[in-house]
Amino acid sequence: MAASMGMIVCSLAACSSNSAESNDAKEFSGASAEITRGDLVGETTVQGTLHYADSYTQKSSFDGVITALPTPGSTLKQGEKIYTVGGESSYLLHGSTPAWRSFEAGMSNGEDIHQLEEALSQLGYFDGQADTHFDWRTQAAINKWQKERGLSQDGTLPLGRVLFAPEDLRIGSLKARVGDAVSQGGDLFSASSSRQIISANLKLSDQSLGVVGTKVTIRLPGAQTTKGTISSVEPPKEKAGAEGSSDSQATKDRIIPITVTPDDAAATEKLQEASVSLGITSQTKTNVLSVPLGALVAITPDQFGVELVGEDGKVTRVPVQTGLFAGDRVEISSDELHEGQLVAVPNR
Repeated sequence: MAASMGMIVCSLAACSSNSAESNDAKEFSGASAEITRGDLVGETTVQGTLHYADSYTQKSSFDGVITALPTPGSTLKQGEKIYTVGGESSYLLHGSTPAWRSFEAGMSNGEDIHQLEEALSQLGYFDGQADTHFDWRTQAAINKWQKERGLSQDGTLPLGRVLFAPEDLRIGSLKARVGDAVSQGGDLFSASSSRQIISANLKLSDQSLGVVGTKVTIRLPGAQTTKGTISSVEPPKEKAGAEGSSDSQATKDRIIPITVTPDDAAATEKLQEASVSLGITSQTKTNVLSVPLGALVAITPDQFGVELVGEDGKVTRVPVQTGLFAGDRVEISSDELHEGQLVAVPNR
């Protein structure tokens, strides 16, 4: 905003060299705007990247020839088949803990059993209250699930049969092709959550803006805007490439990574990845007078003013004190001005 003020001074100070003339009333001809009273919100703009959350590379749980892979760009929902290798298929279930052992009768109690029963309950196979014990109810639910998928109904799930993920999976690029031979642990495809987020970095001097729960304005490609919420704030860290900097430079290069989650997922669903800008409220002024930025004139190099348009069509320059600059408006104050008066806007 300092640059904007400098432009105003540079462009208008020259035409104000005759200070005596600046106070003479003159006939008005041109565009005008009302002085308004209300709230002004100042924003700090931060650049960010819209992308899918929690990206990773999916590896095979089996050895053999790949006979089925998901379609890049598709989204897999709970219960759907993910891939098939060596005649063994893996299916998606919702859960935050990765599968680390087979599910079978006689296994020790654990939260992974509770997670399995919750997922099978959501799909309509498990009856009753989920717990941490593998019993006949768990086995019966697995049998129902296996029958519907044409699998052998033995009431067990070998390691790799189900893949737990907190949310639906979005499939990225393939790392292998159908027909390739792959070993256990071999790369199959990239995947991520189907949820989109925005990653951005705050300057260390703007760290007070990084508060979880803060609402932000997201400016998307094509001049579209939507709202979002800061969902996470990381501790300060060195900006990439800042190693070897002097102490003063290192301080300048420290950043605070933040994550913003769009409030309306539909507003960004057509974008896979994009550069966006975030408007984070940095200051708010309530019940103040303001005019369009273009209404400011430089009466002297050190004094701003506005050109007040009287009811008789005459224009008089009135000195003002400027306050918050917010977008295309600026806060002003003067004993001679009030809401509803007209000011000239030379550049409108």
